[in-house]
Amino acid sequence: MKFLNSKVKMPKDAIWLVPGLRIKRWFALIVLGSVLAAIGITLVFRLEPIYFIVSTAKKIFHIVPAELAGLVFIGFGAYIFIQAWKKTNFSMLDLNGTRNQGTMGETLYRKMKLNHGPKIVAIGGGTGLSTMLRGIKKITNNITAIVTVGDDGGSSGRLREEMGILPPGDIRNCIAALADDDDIVTQLFQYRFKTGEGLEGHSFGNLFITAMTAICGDMITAIKESSKVLLIRGKVIPATTDDMRLIARMEDGSYVKGESQIPESGKKIIELSCEPRVCKPSNEVIEAINNADLIILGPGSLYTSIIPNLLVEGISKAIQSARAKKIYICNIMTQPGETDNYSVSDHIRALFDHMRKCGADTSKPLFDAVLVNNQLPNNLAKKYEEKDSLPVETDAAEIRKLGVEIVSAKLIQDNKEGLVRHSPARLARSIYYWYRKSLKRNHAVSDKNFTETNCKDSLKAQENEENCKENSKV
Repeated sequence: MKFLNSKVKMPKDAIWLVPGLRIKRWFALIVLGSVLAAIGITLVFRLEPIYFIVSTAKKIFHIVPAELAGLVFIGFGAYIFIQAWKKTNFSMLDLNGTRNQGTMGETLYRKMKLNHGPKIVAIGGGTGLSTMLRGIKKITNNITAIVTVGDDGGSSGRLREEMGILPPGDIRNCIAALADDDDIVTQLFQYRFKTGEGLEGHSFGNLFITAMTAICGDMITAIKESSKVLLIRGKVIPATTDDMRLIARMEDGSYVKGESQIPESGKKIIELSCEPRVCKPSNEVIEAINNADLIILGPGSLYTSIIPNLLVEGISKAIQSARAKKIYICNIMTQPGETDNYSVSDHIRALFDHMRKCGADTSKPLFDAVLVNNQLPNNLAKKYEEKDSLPVETDAAEIRKLGVEIVSAKLIQDNKEGLVRHSPARLARSIYYWYRKSLKRNHAVSDKNFTETNCKDSLKAQENEENCKENSKV
């Protein structure tokens, strides 16, 4: 079993003996109930099976010692009972024939470990957030994704204008990323209709969430119910339920309104604000931040995916005052129209400036560390140069002046096309190792029940799976 310590060799069925599965207690109750029922049947029908059993046992005991015979009976009976119980459950859950017999025990064990993982709050939007969530869900089930709702382009923008709902696009991506079977769900949710009057351009996931909102009456409830249907790990919450519109003040003093229009202006962004000026977060957003063990910002578009969340009233102050460890994942490449020629420290300053504008204390650090990529493909695709997208410079001296720790690691997914894509497994592993190291440094390990070996094995398996997919494409 990959998620178990490779140094320990044990039969697959032995996993049922691991503490914490909450199975053995029910076994004991089933056995007790069976014994009591058997006694009751004997009394009601005046049967004499006990005499027969005792007589047979006496004959056996003349040949074999009573203690040894008793142990054999107990072992054989327990084996038959457990196998019958497993087969019953496989039949009821329709697992038989599609998975091996050890799957149920392994699944329960993995779920128990993930349930004891750290409470992680991930803040952002776009494809960056959903990519990171695919890795983080291998570490813990206690995930809360806080998602921006400023999108006004494409399918989301059309549904927002026509149906009067929050833009579902980024929410859809996060739900798909956290789904237990993310491959098929992602394909379904990301399916975009290519023809059909009124359907063309829309994704199935956007329409699904829109329909659920109409049925449930509000977006928050719709997301919760959709999450139940898709069996996602964790929660997805919009940063605000207000009709948030982004406004950017440019270097030349002009203003550009709308998330989709801001990167197209071709001007340097000085400040981002929103309309209405005060957008309220839900109670769940602030509660999740206050209770978090780890808060992650990004990766994603600086001005249109991350900062919009910080503009929501109370979120910046809650992040700063939270006891959680906090890390920002900086983008690998600059984004044309948003972060042209930005270094890592420029990204951090933009975050700090907007957080302070929204009420954060200027005398206290706003997050602890920044995670940066330290390796690029040797054959970096020409399309980046053509679009004036350059690697983000890690200006270490300036970053340290801001009081932020630098965490450097290879974060890209291997591919032969020279494309720069985050690897979910490498992102998650780098974040988790920094988190564990920080806790040990402060002598405050809060997730003692979570085994680091299990995390390492699970993320390594995920990274191998990512590499296999890339190789198969080639």
